[in-house]
Amino acid sequence: MRRLPSLNGLRAFEAAARHGSFTGAATELHVSQAAISRMVKLLEGRLGFPLFERRANALTLTERGRALHPTLTEAFDSIARRVDTVSAMRAGPVLTVGLGATFAVRWLIPRLSGFHMAHPEIEVRIATGGAGNPIGEDWTCAVLIGDGRWPGFETELLFTSSLQPVCAPALARSLRSPADLRRATLLHVSHWAEDWPHWLAAAGAGTPESNGLSFGSYAMTLQAAIDGVGVALAPQPYIADDLAAGRLAAPFALAVPMRQSWYLVYRASRREAPGFAAFRDWLFALCTA
Repeated sequence: MRRLPSLNGLRAFEAAARHGSFTGAATELHVSQAAISRMVKLLEGRLGFPLFERRANALTLTERGRALHPTLTEAFDSIARRVDTVSAMRAGPVLTVGLGATFAVRWLIPRLSGFHMAHPEIEVRIATGGAGNPIGEDWTCAVLIGDGRWPGFETELLFTSSLQPVCAPALARSLRSPADLRRATLLHVSHWAEDWPHWLAAAGAGTPESNGLSFGSYAMTLQAAIDGVGVALAPQPYIADDLAAGRLAAPFALAVPMRQSWYLVYRASRREAPGFAAFRDWLFALCTA
């Protein structure tokens, strides 16, 4: 059983010691100066020793007061931080979704407000990952691109897609046929090196005269295309919003099917996780709209 003196007295003493006056403590704790003085006196009586030396216009800690003060400050600061943390905790379900960074930025996040409006009680947390990264233990589910084979996980096909060339509108106006790409700067994604050869072969466009530029992700490649650096080749989900907004243009109608598709991936044990069913239903409705 804890035997503690009055917490009000301890708070009054700690504030007075920190401010160096009863007046400062009274302002912080929203009580009168007399109330602070009285609570400290009661605390000193309970402890059996003085905590302050009281002089005219001066308040000085005694040796025991100096020993007690920092411990109380640390304790009250710790309590305040914990209360803030607990207050920020949500009572509703938490859904952690693992996504590739480009898919998150260019497709899911721009649409996520729709899910939040329909299910404000569910807190969605986005974790970054990708087809080549392990699925996090704390993830409720993931949306990943691949061949549908993730051993030990449930997978559901969300959608297939096609690759289509895009570039800045001004550059698009100078490209009249796929053969013109032989002299254009082609923007590559380093880990999707087969994209351009796949599309060029389907278009019968031949081999480009230069190797172009290579980037580490579709997101960087598409930003370069928006900035007029060259022509990117990207999955349609990644370019749909930019095409609609006029930031990108598609100089050619030809789109070739991708060899991989997007899947909803999750552990069987997560199927009944709070919020998962609502997110799954929303996601499939979005993909089939």
